[in-house]
Amino acid sequence: MALMPKRVKHRKSQRGRIKGSATRGNTVVFGEYGIQSMEPGWIKATTIEAGRIAAQQYVRGEGKLYIRIFPDKSVTSTPLETRMGKGKGEPDFWAAVVKPGTVLYELGGVTEQQAKVCFARLASKLPVKVRFVERRTF
Repeated sequence: MALMPKRVKHRKSQRGRIKGSATRGNTVVFGEYGIQSMEPGWIKATTIEAGRIAAQQYVRGEGKLYIRIFPDKSVTSTPLETRMGKGKGEPDFWAAVVKPGTVLYELGGVTEQQAKVCFARLASKLPVKVRFVERRTF
């Protein structure tokens, strides 16, 4: 597995519902540009890694990429052809829970045009709708 926590408090978590908007992690902090989620969902660890690789290949050492989400939710599944009962299955994959408004990735040290092209490539890999956001100066 690419990204997963070293230790978790509970081995198998329940599904839960994703309600409301992100109140934390909803502004661009580290870079100048970012992509922000517009709908709730789970993003797998492999998807986060695929986005990182796509962005790194485009940036090629010019700018700095920041990943603002971490997969800390285990998603389990029982094996096929298993009868009812026998408990919950083993963790199948790890996912990051994303609310609307969460900044997923940030870029610094690149032009706005380069950031838009890079994030367009990255957005095609994500399972949620995203939008391009800039750092706000007060």
